[in-house]
Amino acid sequence: MGCVVLIKATSPSCISLDNHSQPILSSWAGDRPCNWFGISCDRSGSVINISLPHSSLRGTLDSLRFSSFPSLIELSLYNNSLYGSIPSHIGNLSNLTILDFSFNNISGTIPASLENLRSLSKLYLGVNSLVGPITSIGNLSTSLTELHLSYNKLTGTIPASLGNLRSLSKLYLRNNNLVGPITSIENLSTSLTELYLSYNKLTGTIPASLGNFRSLSKLYLSHNSLVGPITFIGNLSASLIVLNLSYNKLTGTIPASLGNLRSLSRLDLGDNNLFGPIPPEMNNLTHLYALYINSNRLYENLPQDVCLGGLLAYFGAFDNYFMGPIPKSLKNCSSLLRLRLEGNHLSGNISDAFGTHPHLKYMDLSDNELLGELSWTWEQFNNLSALKISGNKISGEIPAALGKATHLQVLDLSSNQLVGGIPKELGNLKLIELALNDNKLLGDIPFDVESLSDLQKLGLAANNFSATILKQLGKCSKLIFLNMSKNRFAGSIPAEMGSLQSLQSLDLSWNSLTGGIAPELGQLQRLEVLDISHNMLSGLIPTSFSRLKGLTKVDVSYNKLEGPIPDIKAFHEAPFEAIRNNSNLCGNATGLEACATLMKNKTEHRGPKLSFSLRRKKRLMEPPQIDVSMRWCPDGELSYADIIEATEEFNSRYCIGTGVGGIPKELGNLKLIELALNDNKLSGDIPFDVASLSDLQKLGLAANNFSATILKQLGKCSKLIFLNMSKNRFAGSIPAEIGSLQSLESLDLSWNSLTGDIAPEIGQLQRLEVLDLSHNMLSGHIPTSFRRLEGLTKVDVSYNKLEGPIPDIKAFREATFEAIRNNSNLCGKATGLKACAALIKNKTVHKKGSKVVIFTVIPLLGSLLGLIVGFVIFFQNRRTKRLMETPPSVRWCPDWELCYADIIEATEEFNSRYCIGEGGYGVVYKVVLPSEQVLAVKKFHQTPEVEMTSLKAFRSEIDVLMGIRHRNIVKLYGFCSHAKHSFLVYEFVERGSLRKVLNDEEQAVKMDWDKRLNLIKGVANALSYMHHDCSPPIIHRDISSNNVLLDSEYEAHVSDFGTARLLMPDSSNWTSFAGTFGYTAPVSTTTASLCSSETGLATGSESVATGLVVSST
Repeated sequence: MGCVVLIKATSPSCISLDNHSQPILSSWAGDRPCNWFGISCDRSGSVINISLPHSSLRGTLDSLRFSSFPSLIELSLYNNSLYGSIPSHIGNLSNLTILDFSFNNISGTIPASLENLRSLSKLYLGVNSLVGPITSIGNLSTSLTELHLSYNKLTGTIPASLGNLRSLSKLYLRNNNLVGPITSIENLSTSLTELYLSYNKLTGTIPASLGNFRSLSKLYLSHNSLVGPITFIGNLSASLIVLNLSYNKLTGTIPASLGNLRSLSRLDLGDNNLFGPIPPEMNNLTHLYALYINSNRLYENLPQDVCLGGLLAYFGAFDNYFMGPIPKSLKNCSSLLRLRLEGNHLSGNISDAFGTHPHLKYMDLSDNELLGELSWTWEQFNNLSALKISGNKISGEIPAALGKATHLQVLDLSSNQLVGGIPKELGNLKLIELALNDNKLLGDIPFDVESLSDLQKLGLAANNFSATILKQLGKCSKLIFLNMSKNRFAGSIPAEMGSLQSLQSLDLSWNSLTGGIAPELGQLQRLEVLDISHNMLSGLIPTSFSRLKGLTKVDVSYNKLEGPIPDIKAFHEAPFEAIRNNSNLCGNATGLEACATLMKNKTEHRGPKLSFSLRRKKRLMEPPQIDVSMRWCPDGELSYADIIEATEEFNSRYCIGTGVGGIPKELGNLKLIELALNDNKLSGDIPFDVASLSDLQKLGLAANNFSATILKQLGKCSKLIFLNMSKNRFAGSIPAEIGSLQSLESLDLSWNSLTGDIAPEIGQLQRLEVLDLSHNMLSGHIPTSFRRLEGLTKVDVSYNKLEGPIPDIKAFREATFEAIRNNSNLCGKATGLKACAALIKNKTVHKKGSKVVIFTVIPLLGSLLGLIVGFVIFFQNRRTKRLMETPPSVRWCPDWELCYADIIEATEEFNSRYCIGEGGYGVVYKVVLPSEQVLAVKKFHQTPEVEMTSLKAFRSEIDVLMGIRHRNIVKLYGFCSHAKHSFLVYEFVERGSLRKVLNDEEQAVKMDWDKRLNLIKGVANALSYMHHDCSPPIIHRDISSNNVLLDSEYEAHVSDFGTARLLMPDSSNWTSFAGTFGYTAPVSTTTASLCSSETGLATGSESVATGLVVSST
């Protein structure tokens, strides 16, 4: 620690700084502080201004004697790394008018001594770690005009004493833990212009007294638990520009008086419980730039003149009950950027609904009742990147002109009535997702699939495609999801599919595929879901499948497969439905014989087989030679021989259960309170009227062989508290009657074969605490009624076919990734899910496929080449063994106690489920240590030899990078080099990349201009520090929105030094580059060498890159 002296006196006044902060204030020398950087004095030589923002100061204020500055007017230490508490003797600054300690790490409570600052007009304490109540704030100077306390950890209620601040015009209290009602705001100054109370835990209704603030221009009350109607809107000032009431529990209708707020530019009423029609008076809001009324229960027509003013850029009305046509004013709304109307009942002809939209980037009209053809003027959609119109009644062919929408990356036309083929012009697009499922398309893919080299998701299911499966698909190396089920594809599975090294889900079911399963599928190391059922595939399941360790769900049923199943978990735990109806599969799985038994039986029957075949029919038609008692229903025409022949003498492939009896109907006579039959081999159905068990509170039927549909009668068991029917073979849909079980606290229907949508009536189970619907075949959206399950504490919907947003309740937000994984397209605020608005786009950032190198063996030189390969393998194995025995080379920061084993254990040896992104040099994993410390670990792509060599060459650089401690630079804690894994260990930054946030509509909107300006300043501070304050200087060389991370407070942190190099005076080798060329000045990518005089070129290049980041922000 050091002390920077401000005033020489008997007792010096100083700021206690950490040692690395000392160079920042190198000009602070001598006895004339008025000449020092950041210090201003009046004519008498008294210090009146201390302004040191963005100065990388780190330390405390404990030693600063504020009494030494009786004339101080302004004290600004904004955006540093100060910590500790605010000293109570700050109250000695009696002439202070501006105090800014924001964007630091200051903790403790707000000192009561601030009330002594009677001249204070502006107080900025935001973005710190302050705690405690704000009851003393009301005692501050009555001349206070601005009070910023956002982004802290303040608690308690909003005090009525705030009304004492009669001059207050701006009050910022957002992102704290404030509770209670907001009725006390009625005491605030009538001159208030901006009020920010979002992201707290405020309750109660919104007071009508808000109308007293006639100068109010911005009102943010979102993300609280406010209730009641919004009738107060009629009292608001006509000068209001921004009104955000989203993410509350507001009810009632939208009042007509809203139309009086003619100056509104942004209106957000989304994610509430509003209902009813939109008042026509909303058409008066001609200055709207952003309008969000999504996720409510609004109905009738959308406002027809919503873009009458020609300024509308963002319009979200999704997940409501709107009907009628798309507003006419949208047809030529050239200002439109994002349009989301999905999940309604909109109708009309889509052909006439849209016109010229040169700036439109995102459009989602899915799940409506729109019809017509896609006959738009597509060249006028030249900025459109995502188009989703699934789940409508669109007819005609896919227009060839769609290829003129050159920026299109996501195209979803599934579940419509499209006919014809896929136009070859789609091959001109740089698509990331193409979904054409559930139409009437036919033919083949008429263009070279290789042109879709960035394609990650391809859905062609439920059409009439009949060609062979394209070998070209093997060239789509980034493909993650491939669904070609329910078509007429014929031929064999091409070996080229083994090249899809990024593939996680492959569905080829319900086609006419023949031949053996391509063994190359065993190369798909990332594969999690495989469905090749309902084809005519034959032969053995390839032994290469034993390498598919990540496979979690498999279905090979209804083929002609035989032999042993692979010895992996996915097959061992597969339900009988997933392996049934094959020729002679065997192995360790439900319903299969052990392979040794099967082979023995074959041997025993091999001798008389011919004789049996010649005489089989005759023998079966004869009466049995043993004493068999037979009795059929009077109208039944069956015989013993019929049964034997139909089952091929009870061949195992006809087995649908191995139970040992059912539930006796006599149990229905009992007055049972609890019935537990779990973990047996029971089968059949419940043979009595469940209503007779009216007192039943607990019913457990789990882990049996029940296969009927789930009884609707269960809804009559009104006292049922616990219901477990998991691990059976229940089929069909979840009956709506289950919504009648109002006492139910735990419901487990997992591991069955349930299909269809989730019954929305489950949302009526207000006492439900545990819900498990995992491992079924449920599809569609999770019902919006689930938002009412406030008591739910544990939920699991994994391994279904669910899509769309997860409910905005605590149980889903805090659910583990294991509880929501492996669905079709779930999105929302939960671990491992994408934000709904950026679900597809962000996949390019987080999952990039590795390239596959295919070796071709020349047949004529096969024997010679085999000999050479043998020697190479022999010596390579010896070399690899030596490398693997080499202990890891590690280097951690001095205050960290980590080891190679810690990281390996925490990531389960870098299991893909911990992956959170992928960069130019490696994959990034989220690591939670036993101490609950969260880290980000970047594991290099290179082979062990390359990794060891690279890290050895850059060890001195890593030492320097580990020494960086700047608030806007991601901290590097250390590195480890090992023959098997080499990686860097970084600080974990919560929100991810700037690009991810900007592509997420919800998060992007939260980034107001203050945040964006602060973000830009943060990046500039980081680069300035790297270029000018590090010795030697550090040049990042890949500044982009991907490499700027945002923490929970939207603070910028520059990351990813994978391309960075230390700019040594004799630097000469700058030819290596693995960055983002779009963010790099031409001089950086064309210059092969740099001398010390060219440092300016390198830093100038980064200035260009920073400018591009700024423009994207």
